[in-house]
Amino acid sequence: MADKYFVHNLFGVEGLNIAWYGVIIGCGILVGVLLASQEAKRQHLKSDIIFDFLFLALPIAIICARAYYVAFEWKQYSGDIIKMIAIWEGGLAIYGGVIGGFVAAVLFSKYTKFPLLRLIDMVVPSLILGQAIGRWGNFMNQEAFGNLVANPNLQFFPFAVFIERLAEWHQATFFYESMWNLCIFLILIYFRKRTKFNGQLLSIYFIGYGLGRFWIEGLRTDSLYLFPGLRISQAVSSILIISGIIMIFYQSKVLKKAPEYSGKYLNQ
Repeated sequence: MADKYFVHNLFGVEGLNIAWYGVIIGCGILVGVLLASQEAKRQHLKSDIIFDFLFLALPIAIICARAYYVAFEWKQYSGDIIKMIAIWEGGLAIYGGVIGGFVAAVLFSKYTKFPLLRLIDMVVPSLILGQAIGRWGNFMNQEAFGNLVANPNLQFFPFAVFIERLAEWHQATFFYESMWNLCIFLILIYFRKRTKFNGQLLSIYFIGYGLGRFWIEGLRTDSLYLFPGLRISQAVSSILIISGIIMIFYQSKVLKKAPEYSGKYLNQ
């Protein structure tokens, strides 16, 4: 079994470990920041806008990712505040993190007067690329896998992954989602210079990611359920898909053209 820790006993401190999951997430964030910074420069903006936004978005996203997970696993955490905040034990929901990112974008836009949808379109390719990279942390942790694969002819990666603690082959749903997200990223990059309205990349993200997550979530064995037969992530995915479709077909009514930006992030 692969070691899930990148570093053991950092600085000689027993138990102070750095997990591969954290390293992979960190790499996803770094690549995303570099990509978004380049996009800011392409739009004649200072790259400071990305770093300032990240400074606000990262802590809010982590808090929301944890709160989302705890809320739907309340029986496990009720009455134990320390356990609620123990993110080092695992339990971060990507949809909670995405919601936190959008909250941060609203706050940032309101404070800086930078157009909200323009900001989101600038960073959403980085978001989906970070999600594609981050899913490999699930591989190192041997989590987020799918149904049992009993057919020996299908027991191979990338269709399936061997789960050591179960001594079983399961569908490699983390890999499916990583590749799906990578395809969405390429689509967003294609449309990045061809957008017709602010929020177009966001609408593509909503529809593309929502469709993929709805399908893949149905294959997973560790999903949080809203009620029997419907997983929470599938319900959220449905909302994203509908929202994306509304944004595209009613862009002239729903999405008003933002005024030209002339604030401090403009690269004169």
